Amino acid sequence: MTTYQQTVVDGSRIFYREDGPKDRPTILLLHGFPTSSHMFRNLIPALADRYHLVAPDLPGFGFSDAPDHKEFRYSFGNLANVIDRFTQTIGIDRYAIYVFDYGAPVGLRLALTHAERVTAIISQNGNAYEEGLSDGWNLIQKYWKEPTPENRAALREFLKPEATKWQYVHGVQDASLVAPEAYELDSALLARPGNDEIQLDLFLDYASNVALYPQFQEYFRTKKVPLLAVWGKNDPFFLPPGAEAFKRDNPAAEVHFFETGHFALETHTQEIANAIRDFLGRKLDGVDGRKK
Repeated sequence: MTTYQQTVVDGSRIFYREDGPKDRPTILLLHGFPTSSHMFRNLIPALADRYHLVAPDLPGFGFSDAPDHKEFRYSFGNLANVIDRFTQTIGIDRYAIYVFDYGAPVGLRLALTHAERVTAIISQNGNAYEEGLSDGWNLIQKYWKEPTPENRAALREFLKPEATKWQYVHGVQDASLVAPEAYELDSALLARPGNDEIQLDLFLDYASNVALYPQFQEYFRTKKVPLLAVWGKNDPFFLPPGAEAFKRDNPAAEVHFFETGHFALETHTQEIANAIRDFLGRKLDGVDGRKK
């Protein structure tokens, strides 16, 4: 049974979901924008018979604390530091990472800092290549180049409920498969007082992730960590070439595309779970994925 817990990291509560036997290989599930660990609600039980799964909410998201942006620096480096300390606090020191959207730069920063801890990478629309960035990033990239109040204000369109729903249903073959509570929950949490400034700060800092792409790619080339890409190929933000590029730096990487959008787990949980079970079963089980 999935449990819903919280722990304190540097004075802030971090909410997390946990399931599966703790003596099995651990998968650390890292969500993206504008969601939370709720996105893994169906994947976790699909894998919990075989793996130990931990899914935290990043600071400012879900049910974790969201300190005021004047008191807490909302940067991807800082988010990675918090998740690093989170893993130490709850006692996991070896894990595969499942990274989606914002979870990719957070998880890959962990991999750069603690290469010995990361046993495998599962990237679900988690980008690390410039060719993976679509035109949907144009307004945000303009803000990186010119961080004016006007360009910041223009990005508030991304925080509206209509934009959140669109992210869930765009590119999906059958929108009736997308649970409305998913985007409604995200919208409600985005609407909390002050959360808009948090998200705008992170939009600006996303440029730091692109700057790290060469280091991420060097990590893929040199460490050759087992890597699986499971990608909604109709994603309006992260394009299929971003998934295919993993094989350039790690020829052994495995890439699967699904006929769906950004939130591929909403429509293809079982297919993605099956791909993970097959991949980790070949790469980790009984080899180096068990907790030491």
